[in-house]
Amino acid sequence: MLELALIGFIALSVGGFLVGLLYPWLTGEAQAARRVQTISDKSARRDSRPGLRARLMAESKDSRRKQIQESLKQLEETERKRRRRLTLRTLLMQSGLDLSVQKLWVASIVFGVVLALAILTIGAAWYVALTAGLVGLLGLPRWFLSHLRKRRQEVFLSEFPDAIDIMVRGLKAGLPLSDAMKVIAAEIPAPVGPEFLEVVEGQRLGIAIDQGIERMLERMPLAEVNFLGIVIAIQSKTGGNLAEALGNLSKVLRDRKRMKQKIAAVSQEAKASAMIIGSLPFFICGALSVLNPEYLIPLWDTEIGHVMIAGSLSWMGTGILVMRKIINFEF
Repeated sequence: MLELALIGFIALSVGGFLVGLLYPWLTGEAQAARRVQTISDKSARRDSRPGLRARLMAESKDSRRKQIQESLKQLEETERKRRRRLTLRTLLMQSGLDLSVQKLWVASIVFGVVLALAILTIGAAWYVALTAGLVGLLGLPRWFLSHLRKRRQEVFLSEFPDAIDIMVRGLKAGLPLSDAMKVIAAEIPAPVGPEFLEVVEGQRLGIAIDQGIERMLERMPLAEVNFLGIVIAIQSKTGGNLAEALGNLSKVLRDRKRMKQKIAAVSQEAKASAMIIGSLPFFICGALSVLNPEYLIPLWDTEIGHVMIAGSLSWMGTGILVMRKIINFEF
């Protein structure tokens, strides 16, 4: 009996092993697994090849990228032309003065002659009066126009982000871009309002908005205006959510404004030091002239003293320009 039980146990073990080994082939699971694997491989190979929709989307992205590159190239060319040497007419336009070039030249000549006569009246040499007249004729008018231009640009930059926000809110409310610009022209004070009014008036004459922004860039040569022109030019050619793009632009403009204010605060100490260093020689010279007038007589009455004065002023001017270049940041 023990031998029969042992043989039966061995037979059952071998049979169970064979059944477990051959079960997939007996039930057809192996064929089903091979079929599933074959279908999966075919689908994987089919998915590896891009479909019609994917190819069309890729082509549309490529064409949009090419359009954006072409737009950026055109804007770079416009910016390169704008950065050429400023003429007197351009300075007058950018400074906001309603004055012709002929009237400016007449005023400059009168101012130069008056300044030269005033220098001659106090007893200075003729070449000093001639130099003063040339400065009054050529230097001071351009400096005055540059000062007005810079001040107008600073006022424009302080109000420009608010104008962009008005455009964003108008577009989200369903207004067209031209109507949003009309709101800016009516609500924002000068110089932002009149600049956008020029764009709106240009539309009535058949000038597109992107071309109007390019003309605004000629009157107000700022990087922020160039950003607006890039956004509108790209959106007009490639499409997209203009409200979202202008919202991002407004955020960038405000970040740039905060960065400029931070740079001005950090560099204020260096500017104060430069002002003190630049004014110290003149202060000491004036104090010595009051306390001991005879001490500086050789400096004014001898030829060597005149050469020393000219050399000192030249080196001081060079140092002031170098310090100004160091502490003024442009980005």
